[in-house]
Amino acid sequence: MKRLFLLDAYALIYRAYYAFMRMPRINSKGMNTSAIFGFVNTLDDVLTREKPTHLAVVFDPSGPTFRHEAFESYKANREATPEDIRKAVPIIKQIVEARRIPVIEVAGYEADDVIGTLAGMAAQRDFEVLMMTPDKDYGQLVTDKIKIYKPRFGGSGFDTLGVTEVLEKWGLETTAQVIDLLALMGDASDNIPGCPGVGEKTAVKLLQQFGSVENMLEHTESIRGSLRLKVEENAEQIRFSKFLAAIKTDVPVEFEEERFVIEEPDVKTLVDIYTELEFRSHIKKLNAQFSMHNSQLSVQSDNSGMGSLFDNSQFTIHNSQLLEQSDISEQLGNSQLSTYDPQLVNYVCVDSVEAQMELVKELKQVKMFAFDTETTSLDALDAELVGFSFSMHNAQCTMHNNSQLPTAYYVPVSADRAEAQATVELFRAVFEDEEIEKTGHNIKYDMMVLGNYGVELKGRLFDTMIAHYLLQPELRHSMDYLAEILLKYKTIHIDELIGAKGKNQGSMRDVPLDKIVIYAAEDADITLRLRDVLEQQIEEKGLHELFYDVEMPLVIVLADMERIGVLIDDFALAQSSSMMTAEMQRIERHIRELSGANINISSPKQVGELLFDVLKISEKAKKTKSGQYVTDEETLEALRSKHPVVSEILEYRGVKKLLGTYIDALPKLINEKTGRVHTSFNQTVTATGRLSSSNPNLQNIPIRDEKGKEIRKAFIASEGRAFMSADYSQVELRLMAHLSQDKNMMDAFNADQDIHAATAANIYKVPIEEVTSDMRRKAKTANFGIIYGISVFGLSERLGVSRAEAKELIDGYFMSFPGVKDYIDSSIENARRDGYVETLLRRRRYLPDINSRNANVRGYAERNAVNAPIQGTAADIIKIAMVKIADRLKREGLKTEMLLQVHDELNFNVPLDEVDRVKELVREEMEEAFSLSVPLRVDIGVGANWLEAH
Repeated sequence: MKRLFLLDAYALIYRAYYAFMRMPRINSKGMNTSAIFGFVNTLDDVLTREKPTHLAVVFDPSGPTFRHEAFESYKANREATPEDIRKAVPIIKQIVEARRIPVIEVAGYEADDVIGTLAGMAAQRDFEVLMMTPDKDYGQLVTDKIKIYKPRFGGSGFDTLGVTEVLEKWGLETTAQVIDLLALMGDASDNIPGCPGVGEKTAVKLLQQFGSVENMLEHTESIRGSLRLKVEENAEQIRFSKFLAAIKTDVPVEFEEERFVIEEPDVKTLVDIYTELEFRSHIKKLNAQFSMHNSQLSVQSDNSGMGSLFDNSQFTIHNSQLLEQSDISEQLGNSQLSTYDPQLVNYVCVDSVEAQMELVKELKQVKMFAFDTETTSLDALDAELVGFSFSMHNAQCTMHNNSQLPTAYYVPVSADRAEAQATVELFRAVFEDEEIEKTGHNIKYDMMVLGNYGVELKGRLFDTMIAHYLLQPELRHSMDYLAEILLKYKTIHIDELIGAKGKNQGSMRDVPLDKIVIYAAEDADITLRLRDVLEQQIEEKGLHELFYDVEMPLVIVLADMERIGVLIDDFALAQSSSMMTAEMQRIERHIRELSGANINISSPKQVGELLFDVLKISEKAKKTKSGQYVTDEETLEALRSKHPVVSEILEYRGVKKLLGTYIDALPKLINEKTGRVHTSFNQTVTATGRLSSSNPNLQNIPIRDEKGKEIRKAFIASEGRAFMSADYSQVELRLMAHLSQDKNMMDAFNADQDIHAATAANIYKVPIEEVTSDMRRKAKTANFGIIYGISVFGLSERLGVSRAEAKELIDGYFMSFPGVKDYIDSSIENARRDGYVETLLRRRRYLPDINSRNANVRGYAERNAVNAPIQGTAADIIKIAMVKIADRLKREGLKTEMLLQVHDELNFNVPLDEVDRVKELVREEMEEAFSLSVPLRVDIGVGANWLEAH
């Protein structure tokens, strides 16, 4: 069967763009590629899943259409197209054309009119036509041969809507009635007016009664009540709305069947485009798709050719002649990345004691070297050394360098622990030499591995991963990625040696020596080359102080904290587990009583069917890509008031999450050697500058409800010690006072007043002594909400008050603190001018959407423009405090251990005889970490466990 797919380009592009709204795809050039990436995913999905015989992509024209000429306000209420989409469209057209797919665009007509016309023409020639769009208007075009191919909500995958599905969706008798339906109910997205007061349900009833708009308008006397008056008064508007809603099927466009046939793509052009966009996954898809196709000839690539781009696998040139290697390079154009070439670099295995001693002499002579470790595990505490590699600048090194080629060295380490320790001892002096600067990529891991052998890494540090994070916080920071974007070099990937992550992944211990030498030496070599690039950029961006004085010293502090770990009371957790399991069972019984259904509450599918099919709590239920109902937390929170069972399901899930994530999971993470839990602190994950933690994530333990408190109770001090918690008090509000220089806010903090009560007193114009708890509660919500750009609607929802009261509260807030309003306005203005905002220590947050014409996109960027300097500076301040506290503890010979950092809080394991001294020390260093116009204040608590201390 001949199958024609017609893609509504802009509808799919918008869908792709907004799918990445929360985490947009930004490449190394700062370009938002979300729309392009999503559209290409969609196109590839259709081509591979459905294998159409014919296909075209249809775009709206750049100028007005006949509807705009007839109705000036047509689509007038739509937001302006985001700039990122404007920039994406020409590139998407290039990709479509490189795919040798026709791009169709007809002046004066929208894409749906062109698609409607082409669909009708193709159907007459016995094509099965699928119109690919999320737009409901297309329902009017559906016939037995023409269907809608609709993207599913919330992910990939599509639903095919034929006549039956369209009629069932709307409750209509014919698909042509979709036009009448839109004429009556209107369409807010297109600004089609419809009939005022007539919604979907009323429109359907009218059509079920009269069949069409025209018949209804001829027999309005049969309409009951006030509805008759509405219809009669708006008769012309209804007719005009039908004109606007009707998709034309006589657009001046030809359906040239042969032009729409699926052809082989222009691979070279696609590779060039994808390389420029940094779409590595799509390049791999191209390789896989065209490696073995029909009877075409393939050429095996090698390391010096296309293997650098295509993982050394086969690549097919669709030509009747076998092309030589030079022809392949020409076909790839400028997209080729360089790879390891022994003629260009000199990688040396240093496997004798004599050679290792010679290398040590060389390392002692240099001012800086890059190094990397190869190990048996990703867990630094359990990892054993397989080897380590070094790289130095040629001018500093003469060993094995007669050819003057860039050189790197690999030192293999024996699996025998005694022999391994002996090798490490040879290099101890250079690792612990404070005069030699060390460069690494994720150097904290290497530092901890060396610590397993009793070696303390000393000297100034340079971490290329962290350097790039400061420069481009929202990009990836892996060495493989940085090598490609900064050096145009494709490294050897770890999975080429030991396989992909998973149960069957091998060990570096089993990799042949000749392969591991090249892999490991390359790591050190590339790290050094990256340092040369990144160091210059750090200086140019004014990030020297933040990098060298804060982030690099913090690496050492975090390594110590990870190695120390925290003691867990597994017996208390076991008791909590029993209690919460019983609570889950109670909630489960209650849900069954409320719903009358015996379902598995852990099954999203069964929960969705209960809520939307059985209880019918919403008529607008969303579905996932697999076709089942969406029942995530956000969706259920919005439906909480619809039925009491929803609250119970949320409660059940909350308890289950605590059990699975913490209460039952934490005991399993206790390290057998140390008896403690060791989290990993991540410096390069959040765009704000805050630390995150993983395995386990200790940043998200709930602290306000009783169940969350049960978890904190299980974090305990060791014997003869106390658990100490030091928490910055309202640090973000203090930073707002400093940055805004608002007099009233600064006066309140400088007078050590309760800031929320002071805020309430200012807003409600009452003495602070007369502020009620309700006033304070509302002021507190406003205080923190303003920082995060809360809207009138958001504040009303948060407080459970009317929008009018919420507006009065926000207006009163800005009247009370005019400096805050000025700060917000100036932050946004500066961000629009510069494209980024900075913390007080010059940490940057780039905001590419700050000048978008789309209000939603722009609003998100504006909120970040206000909040990022506050949240980022708070992150910087606690990092400074951590470095200073660690230094003081060490200098004063104290045995106190810094255990955890969670947002604005630090936790310590303190010997009982050091409690008073450490309280004083911690308070001093935290409160004096950074000088502001208002004082920093710290709340410190001490107890047997985290709950008691906090």
